[in-house]
Parts: sequence; C-alpha cells; structure tokens
Amino acid sequence: MASTLRFFFLFTLTLIFAHFSTTNGSFSEQSNIMLPTNQQNTEKLTHLHFFYHDILEGKKPTVVQIIDPSNSANGFGATYMMDNLLTEEQELTSKKVGRAQGLFGLASLEDRGLVMLINLAFTEGEFAGSTLSMLGRNPVQDTVRELPIVGGTGVFRFARGYAIAKSIWEISTSEHFVVEYDVTVSHP
Repeated sequence: MASTLRFFFLFTLTLIFAHFSTTNGSFSEQSNIMLPTNQQNTEKLTHLHFFYHDILEGKKPTVVQIIDPSNSANGFGATYMMDNLLTEEQELTSKKVGRAQGLFGLASLEDRGLVMLINLAFTEGEFAGSTLSMLGRNPVQDTVRELPIVGGTGVFRFARGYAIAKSIWEISTSEHFVVEYDVTVSHP
C-alpha cells in the first residue's frame, strides 16, 4: 500500500510539473509555478548615479596590469586590478562617494570585450559601508553598455539589478578615462 501511494504521489508531481513547464528553445526551460510570497518582505528599488575614474598613467595610477600575455592577439588574456574613485560629478575633484575595486580582463578574441568583477564600495550617505557586486561582460568599444548587479552587502544585501555604463569620450584622455554609471537595484 505504501509503495502504491508513493508511486501515485511521484506520478502526480510529474504530471503537475509537466503541465506547468514550457521549453523556450534548446537550452532553457521555464516553469510557471507560483512561489508563495511574504507580504512583510517588500523590496525597495534604488537608483544610483555616479562617475567612475580610471587613472591609467601618472604618479598614482588606479589601474595596474597583473597579467601580460605578450604573445596573444588583441591583448587577449591581459588582466588588470583596479581601485578607482567614484564621484558625484564628472570632475575628479567632485565629492567622493566610493571606490570601484576589482579586476577585469580582455576576454574576447574578436573585439574589446572585457570580463569585469567589481565591488562598488560606497563611503558616503545612507549607503556608506555597503557594497554592490557587478559581474559580467563589458564591451568597452561601445559607448553605452549594460552590466548585471549580482549581489551586495549592508543595505544592499540580496541586491540584484543592472548598471548602465556610458563612456564620457569628450572629457576622457589616455591618462584618465571617465565612465558615467546609472545603477538600478532591487533589495530588501
């Protein structure tokens, strides 16, 4: 009797899953099962706007190369460590709001696509002491790019969202590259 009930239970679950499951192409599967939500756990949507400063040359560079694959095409494999300043405005002398700390490497044989792992560590205002983690592909030859926010700490614990990066070509130089960031995250 117990084995019959177990079989019936597994068979029913299989039918339910098959009923709610759909296939979206050859590499993905999506289930339409509703998960219970807790009304007390509402999430906030936060938008951040700041400027990122790569100091590539001079007395105090904020980006250093840590791997130099001198025999690769297009610099493929070159890897860099960074500790870049984040400011409220485009000017390097404007109010400091945090640091972008992490690494990036040239990960494409065909274009200037970087793989980036950056922690945005905030030092000012209500987000001081909190971080956001950004991990993804950054095609730096494009003026505007989108990167995923995959987590965070402090106020941003369990954060998820996206960052829009826009190169500010008109004020950037070979020594100082400026990127405008608009970040939107959902978090508890």
